[in-house]
Amino acid sequence: MASDLNSGLSKKTFVFGLKVWVLMGIIVGLFIIIILVVLSICLTLRKKFRRVNGKLPLSHVISVSDEIKEIKVDQVSANNHPQNGVFKSLNDKFGDRESEKVLNQTMNGDNSSQSGSFNHLEKDANGSQSGEDCCVKSISAYRSSSHPITAPSPLSGLPEFSHLGWGHWFTLRDLELATNRFAKDNVIGEGGYGIVYRGQLINGNPVAIKKLLNNLGQAEKEFRVEVEAIGHVRHKNLVRLLGYCIEGTHRLLIYEYVNNGNLEQWLHGAMRQHGFLTWDARIKILLGTAKALAYLHEAIEPKVVHRDIKSSNILIDEDFNAKISDFGLAKLLGAGKSHITTRVMGTFGYVAPEYANSGLLNEKSDVYSFGVLLLEAITGRDPVDYSRPAAEVNLVDWLKMMVGCRCSEEVLDPNIETRPSTSTLKRALLTALRCVDPDAEKRPRMSQVVRMLESEEYPIPREDRRRRRSQAGNMEVETHRENSDTDKSDNPDYKPSGLRNQRV
Repeated sequence: MASDLNSGLSKKTFVFGLKVWVLMGIIVGLFIIIILVVLSICLTLRKKFRRVNGKLPLSHVISVSDEIKEIKVDQVSANNHPQNGVFKSLNDKFGDRESEKVLNQTMNGDNSSQSGSFNHLEKDANGSQSGEDCCVKSISAYRSSSHPITAPSPLSGLPEFSHLGWGHWFTLRDLELATNRFAKDNVIGEGGYGIVYRGQLINGNPVAIKKLLNNLGQAEKEFRVEVEAIGHVRHKNLVRLLGYCIEGTHRLLIYEYVNNGNLEQWLHGAMRQHGFLTWDARIKILLGTAKALAYLHEAIEPKVVHRDIKSSNILIDEDFNAKISDFGLAKLLGAGKSHITTRVMGTFGYVAPEYANSGLLNEKSDVYSFGVLLLEAITGRDPVDYSRPAAEVNLVDWLKMMVGCRCSEEVLDPNIETRPSTSTLKRALLTALRCVDPDAEKRPRMSQVVRMLESEEYPIPREDRRRRRSQAGNMEVETHRENSDTDKSDNPDYKPSGLRNQRV
């Protein structure tokens, strides 16, 4: 049969005397060529049509995660003001009524913490204004409303709204005009990720423009991470991502401009020349940070783990509200995932021990970093300071030692003129120590941290109190029995280890 097939294919045809198999090959090749030509024509026409309609080329469409759907920004109205977003219900997420209350306040941009507690030193009555002027020259920043969804947008008056459903698509020329061709005078920050410029849009609104360095795909990676992490979310304590630019190898992100420095500058840097933050101002900044993290961890799906919470990433606006920035290292943690394994990234001194040792990451890593941030604000010390004696190099270890020696009053930043009450300081320290617990499972959720910082006394659930009291009572009974048997009661300095552990 094979011989018959070979002989059939080897027969000559009337077309130039070509054999059958040669003719079949020519026909198949021509058919493939025709298909490719038709496809190329269709793609060319489609690309031209898209350009005519002012849209991005197909190759430039950003791949944005479909999972982030907690807030959908509706079509822009005639005056370009964003409409109210649709929030995911929290009722299925929390069985704890208090947690629901905290997160509702968080999502609505609760202003209850805005007391008149963010003033500078009395020696400079105009210190607040002068601090802002020093930080950003002359043009005031866009001020976020207490309800961030309905606030007037810095994009008002701009012609092009992104087809992604949020933000604005800027051209490279737009951003060159906004920054005077990325002049050095407009640089407000730089690092391994790229350079941040201050810019002014054609409608007069100031913005911060992050130009990512194009180093072997890292810029593309960080660009996608930030777009996926915060492109759709809205919270008064998160820096708002306004838009983006994609042209050739250029990747730029455009944020709202926050004009009053960052927490690191106020605690350790240049902003201290305008005065020191009061206790109330520090707690207000930390409370806003905690509410934003509670929102990222517990109110949206997939949850966002920031991975780089530190004082330099907490921006401060003119009303001394905190705004978390720099989501270049953020990770998305989908439903049903307790953790992910990833390369260890972050800033030394803020990184959780279990993440540093094993690469296992979840939201409790951010809780640890927040605890370090809280200790930094209370003490005015850097998380790691090699200029200090060996026992004081690591802030967390030093503070645990001080609390263990009952010297908690001595850890407060001496630059705070009006000291908080002893109970207030103790509450803040105990909250921080719970956040930096070496056991990640024992760390509180950020919604619980918000409750701790807002409450009048250190909050221990009633059930826990009863259980601890009963355990303490049992320990006392057992200890007295042991003392009577071993004559340890003769030692006046002896204390049961169980009771000692209950203190902190």
